[in-house]
Amino acid sequence: MNKTRMLKNICFAAALCGSLSLAFTTASHNKINPLKNAAADTLKFSVSEAPEWSALFKRSSGWFGGDGIFAIPLNGVDKPGNAPVKTMIVFSDTMLGEITDGTLQPGFKMIHNSVAYLNNREPIEKNLSFHWKKTKDGKPLSIFKPKTKNTKPGDYFWLGDAFVNKDLNNATYIFAYRIKNISEAAFGFAEVGNVLIKVPAGSKPPFTNQQQMDTPFFIPAKDGKDEVTFGGSIFVNTANAGAKKPDGYVYVYGIKGKDKQVVVARVQPKLFEQFGAWRFWDGNQWNKDINKVAGIADQASNELSVSELPDGRYVMVFMGGVMTNKVGLRVGTTPVGPFGSVINVWDAKDAIEGKNFFTYNAKAHPALSKPGELLISYNVNSFDFWNDVKKFPNLYRPRFIKLKLN
Repeated sequence: MNKTRMLKNICFAAALCGSLSLAFTTASHNKINPLKNAAADTLKFSVSEAPEWSALFKRSSGWFGGDGIFAIPLNGVDKPGNAPVKTMIVFSDTMLGEITDGTLQPGFKMIHNSVAYLNNREPIEKNLSFHWKKTKDGKPLSIFKPKTKNTKPGDYFWLGDAFVNKDLNNATYIFAYRIKNISEAAFGFAEVGNVLIKVPAGSKPPFTNQQQMDTPFFIPAKDGKDEVTFGGSIFVNTANAGAKKPDGYVYVYGIKGKDKQVVVARVQPKLFEQFGAWRFWDGNQWNKDINKVAGIADQASNELSVSELPDGRYVMVFMGGVMTNKVGLRVGTTPVGPFGSVINVWDAKDAIEGKNFFTYNAKAHPALSKPGELLISYNVNSFDFWNDVKKFPNLYRPRFIKLKLN
C-alpha cells in the first residue's frame, strides 16, 4: 500500500510509565546535546484515554479513515484555551467509502490527502466536516496534488504540519512531501521533494486558488549523507500566536538520518516564503547552510510536535517506535533544547486489535486542548492493510490520549 513512510520509525523504547500521576527524574538517553541539569528531566502529569476524541473519527460513511492529522487553528493561536476556535485538520492517505453493520462495502477508495473542519474545539460529530476534491461525476480525488516545476508524473502529496501566518495576510502554509512509488514492494515508495502549499485566507475546499512552492528543505540520502526533510512540526514563537516567551520566529522541525534525529530551522513569519532567509541550528548557532544542520534529539518519529508548557518550558511529543507502541516526550528549556530524557507516557497496546497492527507518529494538538492539558493523537495502521481494513474497517484512524499537567 502507499503508506508507512513512518515505518522507518522503529527505534527507541523505554519502560512504560502508567496512567498514574507521576514525577519523573531519569538518566538522560539523549545522546545528542546531553543535559547539563535536571530542568528538562522532570515533569508531573497524569494521562488517560480521550475516548470522546477517538470516537469522533470512528465513522461509517464517506471519510472513514486517515493518518497525518495536524490541527491548525484558523485564528493563528495554537495554544490550549476555552474560547471557541475553528480548526482545520489535514490528513494524508485517506479512506473513503461505506461501512454497514461493521462490514466495509465494495467501492471504497484511498486518496492521498483530505481536510476537515472542527468548530468550537469540542469533539461533537455535528461540529466536524470532511472535504476532498471530486471529479465532475463525483469520484473522489486528493485535495492537494503536486503541480510544481519539480513535479514528475505519478508524484503525490503526503502532508506535514501547517500554520496560519498572521504576518502574511493570514494565509495558511502547509508543508507537503512529494512522494513517488518506486516498486510494487510493501514499502516501495520514496520522498523526492519538499513543497510549501499556500492557501489564501478565506479559501474554501478544494482550494482552487492554492499556490505551491518547491523548497530546498529536502536532502536525499546519497554519497554517505543522511536524508533530511523539514515540516514534521511547526512552533510559532510570536506574540501574535500567543507564545509565552515570543522571540518573533517560526520554528520548523524535521527529521535527519536513520536514527531519526530531530532538526530545526527558523525564520521570521514575514519572510516565510523567502527561503534564503531561513537559518538552521548547527548545534551552536543559526547557520544559513542546511547541510550544517545538527540534531537536537534522536529516536523520534517523522511526525511530532513541539509546544509550550504552562511553566514556560517546551515539550516534544513523538512515537518511540512502531514496534513498541510507546508515546513518548522530552522536555526542553528552549525551542531548540537542550531536551531531556525520553519520558514514555502511554502504551498504545490496546489499539493493536490485529496481529499486523502498529502505531506511529504521535503528536500534541494544543489548539484542541483545554488549559492545563495536552490532547495527543497517534495513528494506527496494519502491515497487511488491504486485507485487514476489510476485517477491521475502522482500524485506520487516529486515537487520542489526554495529558493533564500538574
